[in-house]
Amino acid sequence: MEQVQEGSGIRISRPARRIGWLGTTPFFAIHLLAFGTIWTGITPAAAICCVALYFIRMFAVTGVYHRYFSHRTYKTSRVFQFILAFVAQTSAQRGALWWAAHHRHHHRYSDQVEDLHSVSQDGFWYSHMLWIFDEGTQSTDYNRIRDFARFPELRFLNKFYLLPPIMLGTAIFFWLGASGLFFGFFFSTVLLWHGTFTINSLSHVFGNRRFATTDHSRNNWLLAIVTMGEGWHNNHHRYSGSTRQGFYWYEYDITYYILRALSLVGLVWKLQPVPEAVLAEGRASDRLHGSMAPVLPGNTVQG
Repeated sequence: MEQVQEGSGIRISRPARRIGWLGTTPFFAIHLLAFGTIWTGITPAAAICCVALYFIRMFAVTGVYHRYFSHRTYKTSRVFQFILAFVAQTSAQRGALWWAAHHRHHHRYSDQVEDLHSVSQDGFWYSHMLWIFDEGTQSTDYNRIRDFARFPELRFLNKFYLLPPIMLGTAIFFWLGASGLFFGFFFSTVLLWHGTFTINSLSHVFGNRRFATTDHSRNNWLLAIVTMGEGWHNNHHRYSGSTRQGFYWYEYDITYYILRALSLVGLVWKLQPVPEAVLAEGRASDRLHGSMAPVLPGNTVQG
């Protein structure tokens, strides 16, 4: 354990950060495999595959791992729940239960000493990706995800979390050949990983703060494009129970649009709205401070 000084003068103990470097081998190996494109070339089919896999799996990360399993902002059937979890796990970001349990922990302690991936506590690279390989984050706290851990099929997927990406990569190879594997699958996976990770790192550093939350979350329009709507991160930390994170019509949220479309055909339902009181609070803050005023590290938080 290590002792950390809080602003109040209280010293809080937390597990020391210990990176399991051996466990990073597959992660960095996939980064290197993406360079296999130099030898295979990029076929039109592989290029289309790369773009499609990025956006499909980004939606699965944001709309399934995050808005469904972590925050339960909509409902679906048990069968479609399993399908969504399987598709999300093709992103190679571990099991749905592992992902959601750790994210719930993050929201409880966001940017505090106990946070698992706070850029203000541990720096950019740890918050961006190294926390995943910390010896203290390897297991799934099923007590934190009891609502979904009761489903044996989800526990199976969580245990064999590499099965979906291996199946997808194999299928891509037999369908599109080496170019499809190296560019369509490996390269898109690397882009997907770092696109996702920016929300843990950059979205707590760069952007504007409409709401005076207790953490350092920020709204960033560029990251909202990269992550299909997750860049409205300050909105999300103000009210995480909403299905949409772009609270206003001009804040594009492609993940929400897809979920809305799925609700129209009955695959998901009970999408949770943003409370009118929260919307009114945001409008008042925008009138007072200006919604586009950037807040950089060290600047005063907007209230």
